[in-house]
Amino acid sequence: MLREDTMSVGVNSATRTIEDIDAYPHRPGVAKMVGARGGGSSRSVLAEAMADEAEAGTPLYLLLDDIAGASLIAGFAYSRWMDRELLLQAISAAPVRNMEGVCTGFQPGSGALMPDGSSKWNHQVQPVAPLPRNDDPRGWHQVEDVTGIAMRRARRIDVHVGDVITIDSMFQDSSTVPTGGRVAVHEYRLAATADPDTGVLLSIDADPRVLPYDECPLASRNVEKILGTPLSELRSVVLEKFAGTEGCTHLNDAMRALAEVPTLVRELR
Repeated sequence: MLREDTMSVGVNSATRTIEDIDAYPHRPGVAKMVGARGGGSSRSVLAEAMADEAEAGTPLYLLLDDIAGASLIAGFAYSRWMDRELLLQAISAAPVRNMEGVCTGFQPGSGALMPDGSSKWNHQVQPVAPLPRNDDPRGWHQVEDVTGIAMRRARRIDVHVGDVITIDSMFQDSSTVPTGGRVAVHEYRLAATADPDTGVLLSIDADPRVLPYDECPLASRNVEKILGTPLSELRSVVLEKFAGTEGCTHLNDAMRALAEVPTLVRELR
């Protein structure tokens, strides 16, 4: 193992505002994230407060960047544990959030939308096996066995350097369920190559494995728009090219995370 970082974050479930945060090993700058909102100001605050972590490509920076996406999907776990009628009553009592145009899945006319623009709670999910495998004990870090109400975002980026940089990446958002095990609501696999000298992206393919609505996989058709981009610039370029209905929030995060590949490549050389 070359490097390991851990973070602990307390996020207000209603506002997605960071209320407390720490990192291990500790970095003083992480306290500047308190008060930032996941998906709102969290990434701009992160870019300013932890610029050194971004430059070094540390695991901590990737974890902190993922607060935006992880806080967005965290509440899904309750839908697996609450009585459906009670869940729908709670949703109807909350302020309506118009999701139309937010992403590919919520494009105008999507079957994922209610008439008022809010999302339907009829997510397509898939039971998934545990991530660690007995035949590959080093394939994952230690994964806590959680049985209560919980949501997990798991991310993997494997890199091989030869004539080209070969990248095999995946992410999975999954929830525990009362009967045991887990179900995934988002899962993508990315296969990509990059130039070993310049780091420019040469090819990319997105394989949608599990997604909540029928329209969601359409986002995978657009990924070649970032070909020719240096891997190190993907965090900003992806946001520019895949805004709104051009992209999927979670696929965008998976592509942005490939900005960490140059750090992995340096460790292999």
